[in-house]
Amino acid sequence: MRYRVMNLTRNTPLADQAGRADSFMQRFKGLMGVTELPVGHGLHIAPCNSIHTFFMKIPIDAVFLDASQQVVDICHAMPPWRVSRVYFGAKSVLELPAGTAEASQTKAGDQLSFETLA
Repeated sequence: MRYRVMNLTRNTPLADQAGRADSFMQRFKGLMGVTELPVGHGLHIAPCNSIHTFFMKIPIDAVFLDASQQVVDICHAMPPWRVSRVYFGAKSVLELPAGTAEASQTKAGDQLSFETLA
């Protein structure tokens, strides 16, 4: 399943083609081994309240979301081989190309929407 992700608070797009990882293996693999994440792409991992970037080759923005898709916090340009802290209020994370959150001015408290693509 693919999604279009919008920041409703700022009326800015975050991803035109975001995938979803919701099985144990999909969540475990995430973006491991990905050598590039083009602008407009991303991965929504649920459930999730903490991530690692082990075996990743690129930095990412990690946007942690609560159950209503409101931004809890953001790890900007998280480099490979790092572990985020646990965000107890987060239920999922949207992984995006590094710089996407800053370019869209996405901040904690912003409301996101996920539109299923046909």
